[in-house]
Amino acid sequence: LVPQGLSMDASKKVDLKIIIIGALGVGKTSLLHQYVHKTFYEDYRTTLGASILTKVLAVDNTPLKLQIWDTGGQERFRSMVSTFYKGSDGCVLAFDVTDRESFESLDNWRDDFLEKVIPREQDFPMVVLGNKIDICDRQVPKEIASAWCKEKDIPYFEVSAKNNINVAEAFETLAKQALTTHKGIFESYLTDSIKLTPNDKPKKSCC
Repeated sequence: LVPQGLSMDASKKVDLKIIIIGALGVGKTSLLHQYVHKTFYEDYRTTLGASILTKVLAVDNTPLKLQIWDTGGQERFRSMVSTFYKGSDGCVLAFDVTDRESFESLDNWRDDFLEKVIPREQDFPMVVLGNKIDICDRQVPKEIASAWCKEKDIPYFEVSAKNNINVAEAFETLAKQALTTHKGIFESYLTDSIKLTPNDKPKKSCC
């Protein structure tokens, strides 16, 4: 019994909404362009609000269409950015390994996101990307970033949007997580709809 419009048939694309958040200047737009277009995007204009790019790929024989939302990191846009969280299936938390402040703000970004994505549990599909590992002036040691992620049970990737290091791997790990969660929600939806049907037999009248 599959509800109308829903199917786990591998020939049907699964649409997933992924959002990338983090402080201003950590390279969110560059990471996204590297993943989707395989080019290094070196335009330093600030993202205002959000822009959307799509990427089609296959995970475990399931065709996925990722709709990836690139958001602005400026503090004054925070309340506007949080309106884009709704309906997300996965989240990329990005920071700059050469900017300690961007790493220290991850807690706030994560808490703000989880607070607004309702109803979702704490193990929401998420990855952390430490960008700009191609630059020598490092301020956030790998051990510290890894420990923060381990404590919160979030996969951590050291990446470079410029040199295309680990970018696809990070997004594909998140896509797998998001797909697993999506299938879990779908299956519990099916179970609930089947439970509702069998007890509809008419009761015998005593008269």
